[in-house]
Amino acid sequence: MTAGLYIGLMSGTSLDGIDGVLFDADRLAVAGHVYRPFAPALREELLALNAPGANELHRAALAANAVSRGYADVVAQLLEATGVARDRIRALGAHGQTVRHQPGGFDGYTTQLLNGALLAEQTGIDVVCDLRSRDVAAGGQGAPLVPAFHRALFGRGGEDVAVLNLGGIANLSLLHGDGRTGGFDCGPANCLMDGWIARHRGQAFDADGAWAASGRVLPELLAILLAEPFFALPPPKSTGRDLFHLAWLEARLTAGQAPEDVQATLLELTARSTADALKAAMPQARVLIACGGGALNGALMRRLAALLPGVALQSSAEHGLPVDQVEAAAFAWLAQRFVQRLPGNLPAVTGAAGPRLLGALYPA
Repeated sequence: MTAGLYIGLMSGTSLDGIDGVLFDADRLAVAGHVYRPFAPALREELLALNAPGANELHRAALAANAVSRGYADVVAQLLEATGVARDRIRALGAHGQTVRHQPGGFDGYTTQLLNGALLAEQTGIDVVCDLRSRDVAAGGQGAPLVPAFHRALFGRGGEDVAVLNLGGIANLSLLHGDGRTGGFDCGPANCLMDGWIARHRGQAFDADGAWAASGRVLPELLAILLAEPFFALPPPKSTGRDLFHLAWLEARLTAGQAPEDVQATLLELTARSTADALKAAMPQARVLIACGGGALNGALMRRLAALLPGVALQSSAEHGLPVDQVEAAAFAWLAQRFVQRLPGNLPAVTGAAGPRLLGALYPA
């Protein structure tokens, strides 16, 4: 039996915490959802591990164990909340926490912190993890992996639809009406805005974009930020905190810039880079479905709508899946693909040499 119930576990670049979903593969629908924030100390350690530091191997192993125990707690809460017995779960797809993403070339790699063996021990469920490495080994970017799932969930025959995931990083899925599927990372979504407001106001994120809305966009700074060569690269391409971090931002700031104005400019950077990418890659799109935590940022959504006249900007919730559940559902779907021994990547998206079975299995 390869259909049925799967669990998807996702902790993304935003480093806010863990989303877990119970996924009904027969209906392509979420049957339950649990969110668990990272403990502040673990979040700080994961953020620190995105950059070189002392005793990294030991610290990374301990952090991987902590992430895995957090994942196991989410699984337990999810099963309790839904009343589903663990023996009904065919497998769980677990993303892990990305701390390095350096795809491309002979020595390309991607690193997600997770102890799949520990997670299998603690949950008693087959664990499918390490879902990006095989695509990278085949010459691909290892990201984004969600466009194939977006096609299954949001694709419409004969209509061009784009899907925008706004996590720490923004990525687009291009669902062409003729059946072709494209996609790529656009640039930063929340990672810079979250880091900046944490530094200046001690808040984890800018709720509804209110702080950004209190400032003004700095045109000179925006031009400098948009000059980052990544934005001009053709797909396939992917990125992460390896590039877009606060040190990258600080190197481009000048004295006297008000923090709220910098925040407003960072919001504009996300909106502009995303809108420009969509216009270049799928100018005929008339529907853009937004998901991820950034889709709850009203100021960002209003700015995107203004930059994309003629495009209906919709929430994934309008299509049956709340914005904070889409990525976790995608990794449950990828676990199903693994169980069915079906490829999970799209070479047209990632640039891999061909379709590949994604993931490593830790049996219960």
